[in-house]
Amino acid sequence: MKNLFAINERNIKMLNLVLLVVGALVLIILPIFMSSFLIFQTTQIMIYVIAIMGLNLLVGFSGQLSLGHGAFFAVGAYSAGILMNSFEIHYSIAIVTAGLIAFLFGIMFGIPALRLEGHYLAMATFALAVAMPQIIKLSIFEDLTGGSQGMAIQKPSLTIGSLSDDQLLYYITLICTICLYWVAQNLIHSRTGRAWLAIKENATSAKTMGINIAFYKTMAFGVSAAFNGIAGALSAMAVQYIAPESYTFYLSAAILVGLVVGGVGWIAGAIWGAIFVLLIPNAAETVSKELAGAMYGFFLIALVFFLPNGVSTLRDYFNFVGLKQTFNKKPLKE
Repeated sequence: MKNLFAINERNIKMLNLVLLVVGALVLIILPIFMSSFLIFQTTQIMIYVIAIMGLNLLVGFSGQLSLGHGAFFAVGAYSAGILMNSFEIHYSIAIVTAGLIAFLFGIMFGIPALRLEGHYLAMATFALAVAMPQIIKLSIFEDLTGGSQGMAIQKPSLTIGSLSDDQLLYYITLICTICLYWVAQNLIHSRTGRAWLAIKENATSAKTMGINIAFYKTMAFGVSAAFNGIAGALSAMAVQYIAPESYTFYLSAAILVGLVVGGVGWIAGAIWGAIFVLLIPNAAETVSKELAGAMYGFFLIALVFFLPNGVSTLRDYFNFVGLKQTFNKKPLKE
């Protein structure tokens, strides 16, 4: 009985599996009992989970710092909006296409970014985030993007069935989140993931082992951008309106904060990061609108102080305790 509750790697994996199954069942049932507002909030959390997972693949596994992933978020949002409004494309195809378009934009940015590292790369991505709203406003794109006025988008709906539009989008987002989580987990345990980690640890050593650094770094940007493009498309459908002011540097900073809070290099941490980014500011504003920003900053500083690696600090602690228990086991008497 004692071994059943002991903290070890096997029990932690079983606990994670149980929590995953229970969590999935709860998320499937929740919309039946929630109001439209709570459904919208939960949908937004899942959208941020997708965006943070994408950034984590780039920063946490390939070691490339980005301050501009809000730009790829915007690319996905506008791609879906244009496809649905101007070309009357079905929302499911628009979501996938938005991810592919964002992937191409990520590749296009990743190729010249190969010459940059560290804070130089961070500044280049920062410039991309700052420039994106202005690019959207350009007159040559105004017929498609709506310019400064923005664009209204129709929320997905079913002609058959009793699901409301909010519930339908919730389930679409849930399916996308689960599928992309599965993709991310398989990627980091694949040859590509191992190559990213090798490049992150030591690019010179990775090159001597025959790893194509340029290819894998560029792919990391592309895949990461695709995740954010899908998140942007889902967000546009949830809000039903997109405008350049929605995709300023603040969005990129929010995604980065979610990554830090959840834990760099831990895919599941995106859930905690998304909850923090969306709920803490709202809770702080409820307490005091004048001091909302200060309270948000205080919570962020406190979390980083007590959990230096984000929520993943707790995971690392329990893994350490389990490992310590394993090594401290007394040998069995013959």
